Amino acid sequence: MSDSVSQKQNVINKLDKCDANLVNRHLDILWQSDFLIESFYRFPDWLIAIDTRPPQGLDYQYYTDWLNQRIANVTSEEQLLSVLRQFRRKILVMICWSQITQTSSTEQTLTQLSTLAETLILAARDWLYQLSCQEWGTPYDHQGHPQPLIILGMGKLGGGELNFSSDIDLIFTYPQHGVTLGGRRELDNAIFFTRLGQRLIKTLDQITQDGFVYRVDMRLRPLGEGGPLVISFSSMEDYYQEQGRDWERYAMVKAKVLGDQHDPYVKELYQMLKPFIYRRYIDFSVLQSLRNMKSMIEREVRRRGLENNIKLGAGGIREVEFIVQVFQLIRGGRVVALQTRSLLDALKVIKQENYLSKVEVTTLHDNYLFLRRCENLLQAINDEQTQTLPNDKLNQARIAIGMGFTTWDDFYQTIQARMLANRIIFNNLIGSDEAEQSQDDREEIFSELWDIDLDIADIKAVLPNLANEEEYQTLYQQIIQFRKDISKRTIGVRGRDILDQLMPRVFALVCQMPNRLTVLPRIFHLLVNIVSRTTYLELLVEYSNALQQLIRLCAASPMISDQLMRYPLLLDELIDFNALYQTVPFEAYKSELYQYLLRVPTDDEEQQVEALRQFKQMQLLHIAAADVAQLLPTMKVSDHLTYLAEAMLDFVVQIAWNQLVKRYGRPDYLTDDTHKGLVVIGYGKLGGLELGYGSDLDLVFLHDCPASSVTTGDKVIDSRQFYLRLVQRIIYLFNIRTNSGILYEVDVRLRPQGDAGLLACTLDSFADYQNNDAWTWEHQALVRSRVVYGEPDLNAKFNQIRRQVLSKQRDPQQLKMAVREMREKMRAHLSQHDGLFNIKVDEGGIGDIEFISQYLVLNYAFTYPEMTIWSDNVRILAAAAQHQLMSSDEANTLTEIYIKMRNEIHGLSLQLLSSKVANTEFVFERDYVKNSWQKWLI
Repeated sequence: MSDSVSQKQNVINKLDKCDANLVNRHLDILWQSDFLIESFYRFPDWLIAIDTRPPQGLDYQYYTDWLNQRIANVTSEEQLLSVLRQFRRKILVMICWSQITQTSSTEQTLTQLSTLAETLILAARDWLYQLSCQEWGTPYDHQGHPQPLIILGMGKLGGGELNFSSDIDLIFTYPQHGVTLGGRRELDNAIFFTRLGQRLIKTLDQITQDGFVYRVDMRLRPLGEGGPLVISFSSMEDYYQEQGRDWERYAMVKAKVLGDQHDPYVKELYQMLKPFIYRRYIDFSVLQSLRNMKSMIEREVRRRGLENNIKLGAGGIREVEFIVQVFQLIRGGRVVALQTRSLLDALKVIKQENYLSKVEVTTLHDNYLFLRRCENLLQAINDEQTQTLPNDKLNQARIAIGMGFTTWDDFYQTIQARMLANRIIFNNLIGSDEAEQSQDDREEIFSELWDIDLDIADIKAVLPNLANEEEYQTLYQQIIQFRKDISKRTIGVRGRDILDQLMPRVFALVCQMPNRLTVLPRIFHLLVNIVSRTTYLELLVEYSNALQQLIRLCAASPMISDQLMRYPLLLDELIDFNALYQTVPFEAYKSELYQYLLRVPTDDEEQQVEALRQFKQMQLLHIAAADVAQLLPTMKVSDHLTYLAEAMLDFVVQIAWNQLVKRYGRPDYLTDDTHKGLVVIGYGKLGGLELGYGSDLDLVFLHDCPASSVTTGDKVIDSRQFYLRLVQRIIYLFNIRTNSGILYEVDVRLRPQGDAGLLACTLDSFADYQNNDAWTWEHQALVRSRVVYGEPDLNAKFNQIRRQVLSKQRDPQQLKMAVREMREKMRAHLSQHDGLFNIKVDEGGIGDIEFISQYLVLNYAFTYPEMTIWSDNVRILAAAAQHQLMSSDEANTLTEIYIKMRNEIHGLSLQLLSSKVANTEFVFERDYVKNSWQKWLI
């Protein structure tokens, strides 16, 4: 390999400050890693040391002693950062050397890397704990026992299988609540450990002139980025019992408490987590969960265009991990030996229990170690986190030689064969959606419609039973126009081949539908939009289910067709037939969102904003699919859309808060880092739990910040200015347009003083405005308001203000006049008198019912305060009947009319139509609503 010869000369030139004899002696090692070359360039004495004492497989036993010797004289955090970073580099040099020279086995290398990480983390934690205790006091529980910071190592760190240049996934916890003693002032344990955790992350993660120790990822903690950085044992137990998801259970299989495994607190934590991870019964539900997780990874690989990825690709490291964890999660509750964090140890048990054949276990064992050695060699080239095989000749030569091959081609054929063997075992166990289906005779017939010389006679031969000549002509024109449209797009040879396979299948499915002339243009429009992206065409060819569901959804709704056309990444969601029509439980939208966002780097705002929009589009598709399949009534559709919006709001607030705190610090009046002092009020359709697919969010932002407060950061600003900028940032994050569109249009005009008012005002000023300056229409709007984000104490304060304002005694006649005048203004502004009935705004429509319910609250809440509880029309009408303000017959009839009209509006929106219908529609309903209007408001 000529590349190795030239690289060796580069090494000699680069390491001119090192002992030349040693460089020449070890040239066959040095040329294989830029990381080694750079390290010896910076520290020439290390080459002498490594020549004098070559590294061995059991060196990890000495890491703690070696580091303790170096750290004993550290007197400052700056010194600590330097010592940790240089120690990591020196030990990695030894591991890299030992790996290349094969004085360590692959298993020993994994142990060395994991032990190094654990040693560094614990040394940093212990040093910083002592410093923090000196500054803030020592944390104790209520019984007087000092409390430690306990660190869970997740993923490969927990399993003792860390790779050469890995991130570390950590979870911080502490045993008991309490306070610090011995400091200048008493601190809650939660605050102490949060500050210590932040210090530790900075110590490990911060890039200095010596580099960093490890990139730290805390997103596996309960509630992800939205959750506290550190939580107590009891809070952790409550979370996993009540909210723990399948993916969190999967992650916990690898969880290891770093440090002394015999510590009583460590044993307590393991005992607490065990019931969540391992079920007492045989749990076959795991199969579908893991299958879904694998599908998510495959979609991510496809979206990111990853090729030759030995971790995420078919048959890669991740699939071997999935195979092993299937047995751990299904049978680990019964077979205690499977309750191990080590993949290789679990494989031994799988072999002993005959869950897989001896040949299959041996195949997985050998292939796993082969792939892990390859992964570590890849990352050791430049201390870079990668699992993608190289494209350049030099690095290909390095990997081939390092893996024991003389040529790259020999190595590549071998690794492909090994990954294929893994994939076969994976598919046999977990199942595959990739069963390629050949065209049947019917599709062969319909291929005539895709002939380049198509004429009407060909269509008649394939479809002899169309209604008339006009229909044949229309179909012919549609196909010819589609061919013209795609001819203007850039399509490679592969893309044309895939399109030629796809189109007969499309014609076979669509042309025999009664509404084919409506559906086919929708499908054509979508295909024109994605035809340049072969990946999506391949998806529709490979997954017949996805194509069938695409056609079904496009036939049902042009709104869904348009959504799929604008956001083709949603086509991935069509693969799993069952999952497509399943919606997330209301209370699970937030945790599903946090799980989805785990794939996005926490410091990449652009990717986070894009991922939020992708998640929203995916959930909208699932809701709409269930909607058109009549699996959800309209009221439930609105509930899903509302809970989805609230999940989005929750995360957007968190992103904006983090950004503002990073810049200015937090307002100094807040008692701890878990409080924000912000409450967000949803008005209109959001407040009334009546969101539609394209609804805006009407929001009002309130806080409880005192006028004297300032922020705690280096750049100090007035805290009320902080909240103003926070709201501006929130609105920006919602409204910014990305490839996946905007998140939501946000309307803040319902705040006090409207456009002239502050974007964020205090709860007290809000109460003062509502009591003294607000118009009646603003009180009507307040009826349809509720808290959609905020802390319990602020929620309660807003609800008290709302109840007090709505329960004021009002003059019935003046109230009627004000409500009536506002309704008449709306009709004058919105009604078009075009001979059609606008369900939303015309007389006798849904708007009249909403105004009646608002009138009932404002007029009777003084006597019946319970009328203020609900913000939605249906339950307000029910409350009116319950308190005998309105007869049950009238309340029930108005409710039925209201729901019927909402159903119609909803159905029209799915067809991308306005809320107008023929004047002959809803005749009885309109008359009934008009009579109620006369009764209550005239």
